[in-house]
Amino acid sequence: MVDLHLTPEQIEFRDAVRDFVNREIKPAATDPARLEPFEKPLMTGLLDQLSQMGLRGLALPEAAGGAGADLLTCCLLLEEIAVGDVDLAVVLGETAVLARAVHEAMNDAQRKRWLPKFEAGERFHLALIARDDNAELGWSYHHAVPADADVIGAPEVIAERDGKGWILNGLAPFVSNAPVAGLFIVQAKIADAPGTVTVLLGSDAKGLSIDDELPAFGGGGERTRWHHGAVAAVTLKGCKVGADDVLPDDAAHRLLQSGLIARRTVQTAAVNIGVARAAYEAAVDYAKMRWQGGAHIVEHQAIGMKLADVAIQLEAARALTMKAAWVTDHPEAISDRSVNDLPWPVVARTFTAQSLHRATLEATECFGAMGVMRDMPLQKYVHDTLVLQHSVDCDLAAPLVVAEAVAGYSRQSAG
Repeated sequence: MVDLHLTPEQIEFRDAVRDFVNREIKPAATDPARLEPFEKPLMTGLLDQLSQMGLRGLALPEAAGGAGADLLTCCLLLEEIAVGDVDLAVVLGETAVLARAVHEAMNDAQRKRWLPKFEAGERFHLALIARDDNAELGWSYHHAVPADADVIGAPEVIAERDGKGWILNGLAPFVSNAPVAGLFIVQAKIADAPGTVTVLLGSDAKGLSIDDELPAFGGGGERTRWHHGAVAAVTLKGCKVGADDVLPDDAAHRLLQSGLIARRTVQTAAVNIGVARAAYEAAVDYAKMRWQGGAHIVEHQAIGMKLADVAIQLEAARALTMKAAWVTDHPEAISDRSVNDLPWPVVARTFTAQSLHRATLEATECFGAMGVMRDMPLQKYVHDTLVLQHSVDCDLAAPLVVAEAVAGYSRQSAG
């Protein structure tokens, strides 16, 4: 049975975030002075206000001071935030998904030490530095490498034993949330031995340095590409980590492999919906206002068909994303054959990325030549959905994961 009713709490929280976005975020994000430059610094003041609303710890258990929100609720709210600004949504989404995962991985002593710091600092976000490719490195476009890196792909974090603790050295060239992170979850390769170790490292740790935030374009564009969120390189030189900040191997494995990727993937789809919805709402408002040929252009068939198509694509993407969120939280629905065993996060992410970039282009055409002007928000929405269409977890090969599920074939096992 399908129940489309949101709970009163979900509706109340969604409407509160929507009101804040419309009142505070949208006017700031769409100000012509902000839209014209390529560089758009993270609006940290608004990020802090969203944090005060409890959005950093949204998915944390209530006993840990969070809201205990499921993935569907997180997606609802991230969509609302992305309507205002995609970067704010990406930063908060990354912190929310990591907070849930690292809370489950920590022992009681680690929670007692780190949770009060998380609760006390409005700008205490979380960042993941992971060596394992399957663990991903965050919501990003390209894994940019700083100019001082000799070989692309060579930099990584190495851990050497120091009694019961570890000493970390290395470079992480592209870390989501690094500029605003208070806590880094670092997975490092063990020196002269197989395997990795995963540790908790505060941003104030001696030997940890965070480079300037990566610009939208730089160095001629060949090394640094556009990305969403707040991203910077992190260098570790002689960072000492005590044994009490080391995650057990089984907990670290669960953090990196058991649901983190799926949740991040579904949340990204929700962010994508928010960006496209912002373009759609702008197009509807403009079409109702613009008068041409003896009528508002929304009454012309050509414009009406475009807006109808965008509305349909948005609803289809949202329905698929909400289903993926629900199935991710209820895997028993697959095991009892209520839902087929497709990789639903990939299905939702791929469909949303492809269909909503086209839908955003359709919405932009309602503005005519104004749609490409740099002081208008439509050019940014088109660019944002293009980045989401071609980001790391959604390249042209992503549908092959679905193909493998359909065919019962695995490229990894075959190799």
